[in-house]
Amino acid sequence: MSNRLPEWMVRDLSLPRLRRYIRAAHGDARAAERLYWWNIEVSAALLGPLHCLELALRNALNNALAGHHGRRDWWAVAPLNERGRRLVDDARRSCERRLSRTTPDDMVAELSFGFWVSLLSHGYDRHFWVPVLHSAFPHYRGRRNRLYHDLTSLVLLRNRVMHHEPVHHRHLAADHDTVYRVLGYLSPELVKEAQTMDRFQAVLADRADVLGGVRTPRF
Repeated sequence: MSNRLPEWMVRDLSLPRLRRYIRAAHGDARAAERLYWWNIEVSAALLGPLHCLELALRNALNNALAGHHGRRDWWAVAPLNERGRRLVDDARRSCERRLSRTTPDDMVAELSFGFWVSLLSHGYDRHFWVPVLHSAFPHYRGRRNRLYHDLTSLVLLRNRVMHHEPVHHRHLAADHDTVYRVLGYLSPELVKEAQTMDRFQAVLADRADVLGGVRTPRF
C-alpha cells in the first residue's frame, strides 16, 4: 500500500492544512490521516463542555455588571479600555447588519468569549474584579490572575476547536480538567449536567489505537 494521502483528501482538505498532520506523524501519511480524523473527533468531544463554559461565563459576568451599573447595556457606561470599546463597537455593527433592532441580549450573545475573559485581566482589576466580578464566581476563592490564566488558555483552545485547527498537540486531558474546574467556580449544577453528555474520556482513551503509536508533542 502506498504511503500517500488519498487524492480526494488532498484536494478537498488542502495539502497546506494537512502538512501539519504529516509533520506530527513524522512523514507517515497513513498515520497523518488517522491523526486528522482523530483531531476532528476530539474537537467535537470538547465542544460541549466549552459551550457550557462560554455561556455560563458570559451570563455570570453580564448579570454582575448589569446589576452593578444598574442598566442592561452596562458597556455604555463601564470604563472599558480601547480594545474593549472596539470589540463592543464591532459587536454592535454586526448586530445592526443582521437585525432591525438591537437589544442588550443581542449584544451579550454577539460579544466574543475573548471579550468576556478580557474583563478579568489585570487592567480591569480595580474597576471590575474588586468591586463586582469576583462575585460572579461564587465557588472560587483564589486570585484573579490564576483564573484569568486558565481562561485565556481556554480561549485559545476554544478558538482552535471552532476554527477547525489542530488541537492534538495540546495536553488535552489538562485542558478538559481546566474547563470543568472553571465551570465549577460558576455552577456545580451545570458541571454535573455537562458531564452526562461528555464523550471526551472515551475519545481520549482511543487515541493510542487510532494513531497506531504516533507520538505527538503535548504542551
